[in-house]
Order: sequence, then structure tokens, then C-alpha cells
Amino acid sequence: MKLEIRNLVPPPDRILIQRAADIVRKGGVVAFPTETSYGLGASIEHIDALERIYIIKKRPRHKPLLILISNISDLIHLVSRVPPAAVTLMERFWPGPLTLLLPAKPGLPWPLCADTAKVGVRISSHSWAHSMVTTLGNPMTATSANLSEHPATCRAEEVADQLRFFPPDYILDGGLTSGGAPSTIIDVCTDPPEIIREGAINSKDISNRYRVQWSGDSGHKR
Repeated sequence: MKLEIRNLVPPPDRILIQRAADIVRKGGVVAFPTETSYGLGASIEHIDALERIYIIKKRPRHKPLLILISNISDLIHLVSRVPPAAVTLMERFWPGPLTLLLPAKPGLPWPLCADTAKVGVRISSHSWAHSMVTTLGNPMTATSANLSEHPATCRAEEVADQLRFFPPDYILDGGLTSGGAPSTIIDVCTDPPEIIREGAINSKDISNRYRVQWSGDSGHKR
């Protein structure tokens, strides 16, 4: 019998993604699928949209918003430098569910780094999420589309239900996401780098192979 392989992630719908990107470009907030759960996307160029995410999620103000970029060249707009350890981790785990805390470029909007002087960045390996940020043409947020401290959302319907009191402007329905742990977070501003949050990438594998230690005490949470 011939082996049958099914792709559980439907191909990105270009029309829907363009619509979502247009909304974000104009200062709106959009929910979209990622590798593990749905996220909330807002352009980093619209401070009002960034502030609105805190209201939608009921997110504590001291927690910065993580960012998606389409390629490494986008870092020039976000970080002051890229430590050598960061380059090694990017080459191994990007695109993928690994967020790196990098030295923030002066002048970034407060919601992106709060009082930490660091900014959390990753490149998504999910076809819809990556297509979304590429179509937008600018970095955007990728914080989870759920109420703070509530379960992650893996379906568009779950996003609509959980965020019904302060909904986003649009939900990009890319089907069911895989669920599970969120992105792993590593602070590469320290030497050696520190694993701040356990996540989708095995932290033991990272620490054993890449001289990274466990910390778990940062304000950067998804």
C-alpha cells in the first residue's frame, strides 16, 4: 500500500493574507495562525495598535510584545547589535519557534521592550504567519491571541470566543494549529546566553549543544 501523507496546514490564502496585511498596515490588529497557536499582529509603526493589544489581552504593562520579522535584514530596524551567539542560534533554529532577546535599538516603541532594553524577535516557520509578515513588509507583533494567563487558542473560533469583549479587527482563519508549548525564549544579551522560557524547542538540546544556560526570570513572555 502506498504511503499517504497529508499536510495539516492548508496553503496560505493570498487574498485573505493581503486583506489582513492591509488592516495591519492601516493600524489595525489581526489574529493569525503560527506554529503552535494563534497570535495577535500589529505593525510596530502604529503605537496605538500596540497599546490596544494590551487591552485586548488584558496583558500586564511590564511585559513587552514579541516581534515577527520576515528575514534577518529586518533586524537593522530593531537591534543595536547582533551577538555572535545569536548568529549561531539563528542559523540553526530560524525559521522556527525560537525567540531571541537582542539589544534593542534606541527609540523603539515602549511596548516592544518596556524597561528591559531588549527586544524579542523571531522568524516564523509557519507558512501563513511568514506570508503575513512578508506581505506586510514590516515587522509585526506575535504575542499570543488569548487573554493573559488563559489557554492558548488553536482555532479561529477560540480566538473569537476568548477575545469577544475586546476583539481584534480581523481573524485570519488558517485552520487548526498544532498547539503545545509556545516559542522558546533565549536571552542572547548575556554571556553565556540564558534560556528565559521553556518552549517548543527542547531546552536541554540547546543548552548541551550551544553553551546556553537556564534562567527563567525575564519579563518577556508571550
